[in-house]
Amino acid sequence: MRDLREGDVRPIGVFDSGLGGLTMVREFVKYLPGENIVYFGDTGRVPYGSRSPETIAQYARQDESFLLSQDVKMIIAACGTVSSVASHTGAGLPVPFIEVVSPAARAAAKLSKTGRIGVIGTSATISSGSYARQLQALRPDACVVSNDCPLFVPLVEAGWIDKDDPVTVETARRYLAPILEAKVDTLILGCTHYPVLSGIIGEIMGEDVTLINTGEMAARAAAAYLEFHGMLNRSEDERRCRYYVSDRTESFSKVAAILLGRQIGDRVERVDISKY
Repeated sequence: MRDLREGDVRPIGVFDSGLGGLTMVREFVKYLPGENIVYFGDTGRVPYGSRSPETIAQYARQDESFLLSQDVKMIIAACGTVSSVASHTGAGLPVPFIEVVSPAARAAAKLSKTGRIGVIGTSATISSGSYARQLQALRPDACVVSNDCPLFVPLVEAGWIDKDDPVTVETARRYLAPILEAKVDTLILGCTHYPVLSGIIGEIMGEDVTLINTGEMAARAAAAYLEFHGMLNRSEDERRCRYYVSDRTESFSKVAAILLGRQIGDRVERVDISKY
C-alpha cells in the first residue's frame, strides 16, 4: 500500500533513441523538481529516424517494456520519431503515455502570429506528416514548411555542438535554407536532440523566429497531467535520476553533462534491450 499523503512516488519513465532525450530530462527537473526519473537511451540502435515504421514500433514497445519493469507511473516518448510514427504503441500501456508532437503543435499554433510555421526533424518524423496534420487541424490557415535534418542527431551525439563549429554551422545553414525562404515566424525543433543546437539554429533563423522546444512542451504537459490527477510526488525523500543505455556506457557521462548542464558521474547502466 502506498502512502497517499506522499502522492505517487513512483518515477517517471523517459525514453529516446539516444541521448537527445536528456534535454527533456533537463526540462523535467525544471518543471517537476519533485519527481524521480528513469531515463533509457537506446544508444545501440540510434538513430531511429532512418528505420521503417514497423522497426520503430518494435523498438518503442521494447523501450516501453523496459520502463514498465522499473515500476514507472508515466512514460514519455522523448523521441520525435516514435511520437510521429509509433505513438500508437502507447495506447495499451497500463500507465499514462505522453508523446512530443501534440504539445509542441499546440504551442506553435498558439504562438505563431502569421501562421507560417516551420518544422525540422528526422526523416521519419517529416515523412510521416504528423506535425503538419496537427498544425493544420489546430489552425486551418497554417502554412507548414518542413525539412528533415538527418545529420543533426549524429552531430549532437558526437558533441559537435559549438556555435562556431564550421561543420555543424554549415550543415544547419543548408537544412534551414528552405525554412528561411518560407519566412516562418515559428520553428518546431521536432527532435529532442535539436535544442542542443538552438544557439546555432536561432542565430541562422534570426531573433524574430520563435523556437519551440518539444521537450519543454512535453514536460509542461506531463506536469499538468500529474497535478490534475493527484499523481505528483509529495514525499520528502531525496529525488533520484537513474540512467540506462543499450550500448557502451563509457561516453555517456561526458555527453550527458553537455545535454543536462550538470555532471552525473558514473550513474549509468547498460541494459540488454533485446530481452524486453
